[in-house]
Amino acid sequence: MDWRPIFLTLRLALVVCVILLVIGLPIASWLSFTRWRWKFCVESIVALPLVLPPTVLGFYVLVAMGSQSPFGRWYQSFTGHGLPFAFGGLVIASVIYSLPFAVQPMIAAFYQVDRSLINASSILGASRLRTFLRIVLPLSTGGVVTGIVLAFAHTLGEFGVVLMVGGNIPGVTQTVSIAIYDNVQELNYAAANRMALLLIAFSFVTLSITYALNRRAWAVPLYQ
Repeated sequence: MDWRPIFLTLRLALVVCVILLVIGLPIASWLSFTRWRWKFCVESIVALPLVLPPTVLGFYVLVAMGSQSPFGRWYQSFTGHGLPFAFGGLVIASVIYSLPFAVQPMIAAFYQVDRSLINASSILGASRLRTFLRIVLPLSTGGVVTGIVLAFAHTLGEFGVVLMVGGNIPGVTQTVSIAIYDNVQELNYAAANRMALLLIAFSFVTLSITYALNRRAWAVPLYQ
């Protein structure tokens, strides 16, 4: 079995999850607590990858990162190489595509935090950041972990977006899902089956551990 697509996919999923944790927490926190009347526009933008066909999203991400776009030209002049058909392009596309899978469970968890605790913290003089780190985030750990795990699992199975943005370059942009597709095209069903079973097993174990930890560890109230 060719292990390069597997290692590449795991690396991609880990990098994407770290980035989503960094940017997803502020986005989810703002969407949960802001009273801005037009926040539904931001919510719609965040959730857009859920309803867009992957090829449509991948096409516009590819155009936005291409050498003809301002961002693409800036990146190429700064680094010496472009983002399309490179690992960096896969990361950006995957972050955009998996963003709602990470943010929405976080928002749901933040909504469930007792607002009286937040108000009490504010009355006692704690800053918003301190309140978030000491009260909101500990009470929402289950939702945060669920969001990151869902984003991780979703990134493992991406096909349309990564194919549009990264192509199919072995060892560079060929992920597990693309490798499975190649094996099927070549009528190499045995190799495709091995990769598919490995991906199913890994995803199942990851989700099972996460839900088990959620039930046992974070289902217990913080204050007893």
